[in-house]
Amino acid sequence: MPGARSSTHPYRLPVLLAALGERLPADRMAVLEHVLERASGPDDVLVSRFIAAQTAAGLTHQLTEITRAWRTEAPDMTGAGLALALATARSHPRTRPAQVVISGPVGASVPARLTSGVAVEVIGSATTSLLIASFAAHGARDVVAEIGRAVDRGVAVDLLLEESTQAAAAFAALPRRVQIWHRVGGTGVLHAKVIAADRHTALLGSANLTDRALSDNIELGVVLRDPRLVEPLIEHFHWLLTPENNVLRRM
Repeated sequence: MPGARSSTHPYRLPVLLAALGERLPADRMAVLEHVLERASGPDDVLVSRFIAAQTAAGLTHQLTEITRAWRTEAPDMTGAGLALALATARSHPRTRPAQVVISGPVGASVPARLTSGVAVEVIGSATTSLLIASFAAHGARDVVAEIGRAVDRGVAVDLLLEESTQAAAAFAALPRRVQIWHRVGGTGVLHAKVIAADRHTALLGSANLTDRALSDNIELGVVLRDPRLVEPLIEHFHWLLTPENNVLRRM
């Protein structure tokens, strides 16, 4: 790339690439890098076809902005060069900031991901434990299926569910070694919504594990990928699960 511009006119391409790296998981980045490796430049049809095929909220806009900056700021750089830059950044992982997650209508330029896909992704990232809480649950077949796959690979699963909504029925097909917990009496209800994988990733938000909440309702959440934030959350729920504290009971 040419020399750095003045501070009043910085290059946008590195910033846009960094933002994309923060958004996409490693496997999605690898797919993009493979496309770029075969592209001659920003106007290559391979690039435009890849962008047009994206369905995640705001991703088409984000990739289009990268292509515009590539064309303006580094027109002589090949796709292989851009892929190498992305791969280099991916090889040095860093703590990822909180990421906005939504359900319902979304504008094309909003850099947010959809709750339904993120929920499945977080569950799929678990290697040892899953802690999932929801006030209501109905349908959500992709989520239930992903939990089943987690159980098959040896992940310990705790489901914290509100008894009054009969949420446990949505998970009846899961193996019996999945532990289901209900609130012990009292005047309050279990209203938390969280999906936590191991101690590294947690999805927090307003969406219950229902088909409408995951896709159609107007819902809002965040994904945390900083263990320093996720671990205290897990410790709180482990305290709630401790029998001596008489907060939750195992079914």
